[in-house]
Amino acid sequence: MILMGFPLLLSLVLMGIALIVLLTSLLKHNTFLSMFVVSLLLGVVVLPAQDVVPVITQGFGDTMKSIGVIIVLGIMIGVLLDKTGATISMANAILRLTGNEKAGLAIGMTGFVTGIPIFCNSGFVVLSGLNRTLVRRTGKPMIYMATMLAAGLYEIHCLIPPHPGAMMAAGLIKPNIAHLIVLGIAIAIPGALAGFAWARFACRNEPRCPVDLQSNDDLDDRDLPSTFHSFLPVLVPLLLLSTKSVFSLKHAESGNCIENAINLMGCPEVALLIGVGFAITLFKKINTTLSCELFDDAIEKAGPILVLTGAGGIFGAVIKATGVGEHAGVYLAGTGLGLFIPFVISAFMKTAQGSSTVAIMTAAAIVSPMLPSLHLENELGKLLATLAMGAGSMVVSHANDSYYWVVTKFSGLDSGATLRVYTTTTLVMGISTFLVILLCSLFML
Repeated sequence: MILMGFPLLLSLVLMGIALIVLLTSLLKHNTFLSMFVVSLLLGVVVLPAQDVVPVITQGFGDTMKSIGVIIVLGIMIGVLLDKTGATISMANAILRLTGNEKAGLAIGMTGFVTGIPIFCNSGFVVLSGLNRTLVRRTGKPMIYMATMLAAGLYEIHCLIPPHPGAMMAAGLIKPNIAHLIVLGIAIAIPGALAGFAWARFACRNEPRCPVDLQSNDDLDDRDLPSTFHSFLPVLVPLLLLSTKSVFSLKHAESGNCIENAINLMGCPEVALLIGVGFAITLFKKINTTLSCELFDDAIEKAGPILVLTGAGGIFGAVIKATGVGEHAGVYLAGTGLGLFIPFVISAFMKTAQGSSTVAIMTAAAIVSPMLPSLHLENELGKLLATLAMGAGSMVVSHANDSYYWVVTKFSGLDSGATLRVYTTTTLVMGISTFLVILLCSLFML
């Protein structure tokens, strides 16, 4: 990294973020090129010349490695569910329970429960087809419904094990894992509700979508798959992912055949492939030609999403390579603000480089030796410090976060709408969750 002071480094990073927002949201330039060019310019200014291209390619490659296959398989499931009318069966079942007016809360709580065992990216990919059908059936604005689903998944993803950020932070801070999960879920509920309330407020003037009760080639109820069969391509991957998550909480693996098989089938890529298999069974009659056409259609739809998600990975990697997060951590370490320190460090890292997992990991590495000076060295202090870092890792999801682009492109939204509603919702969620943690600390510390 080229030597420069922290204020200048921070200013350059913030200018890069602002420039991307300007180019993509206001000037409507191509999103991939805008993010790539800004990432390249920032890298040239801040990094040694020989490191710029390797950092860019690594950022793209690491993002594709982590969620590329998941996106492709998830879109395949979505296409198959849509073509068979399964999403209509699923939407009808949900609306029978909640009614049209509570459809947003229903999809938000579905995301919250689904997010306990699986990553938010995977969960949104799997449930996005259902969400689109609910929009068509209820007329609710897509930005509202997408934000509700995204918020439910995101709140739980950032806060508790077995999600990787919380798990790695727990390894450094060493709170009681069981207590972390139980208290984390309890704290996540008001945080998610605050996000839901904000999304509803932010979308109060959004125009309603046209209600399309005869979508999907005018399928009627007699042509639809059963509700149970329709949910199988979604529920089976979720069950496999959940089962693997339970096993991942064990410190030692037994290595027996059953556990090895569950660990394999519980990998997101394998679980979603199994989901594709169940989705194929929804067709009453299917041939090779039709299946190839559907899979080709899914791959074509995946292309733009993969490219934009990779662009977010590039921008995040460049910002991470600048070291701005570590500089901020060193600066904040001497302020003595108790639980504010893990929250602010994690929030800064999240906003700067995009990954909630990296934000929590980095904050935990910085905070763990500081716990005695922050008076957080006892068991309850460690527990609340870990949760504070999880709350910070929600603030904020924007253009350098791959999940932001998954939410945007899988929902057919423009970046400006996502920034205005979803990004501000993540800010509200992070702050609200931290305020709940502070309230708990008054009685626990």
